[in-house]
Amino acid sequence: MKKTLIAATLAFGAFTAQAADIVDTAVAAGSFKTLATALQAAGLVDTLKGKGPFTVFAPTDEAFAKVPKADLDALLKDKAKLTAVLTYHVVAGKVMAADVKAGKVKTVQGSELTVSTMGGVKVDAANVVKTDIVADNGVIHVIDSVVMPK
Repeated sequence: MKKTLIAATLAFGAFTAQAADIVDTAVAAGSFKTLATALQAAGLVDTLKGKGPFTVFAPTDEAFAKVPKADLDALLKDKAKLTAVLTYHVVAGKVMAADVKAGKVKTVQGSELTVSTMGGVKVDAANVVKTDIVADNGVIHVIDSVVMPK
């Protein structure tokens, strides 16, 4: 009886806990290991754990696997370029899927992403494959390719 009560209390506590930040949410999802490694290498973990809100177009591990290994290794070693690429995936504010409109969107990196909504949502050439993964400081939309600033 006592163990059941403790388990029920713990389970209830898990449902009432506040959502995790964007980084913790991505790590918990399990399909963003390369993104987490890249964020750490670029020194952006604390930024994306910050107040926000942020909208992150997050490439999966499979998306990063499309980048040739030599190019990815070089990118991970070039902090300035890596930071530019990663911040190109981030938009200030919390934009839910229902609020997405076609057009140009300014990124944290400073360039603009092109969002299209014909035949599914695309961000530049990447397809948005999952939307509205809510974190306490923003939202994650999963994309199937790494997008590069012009």
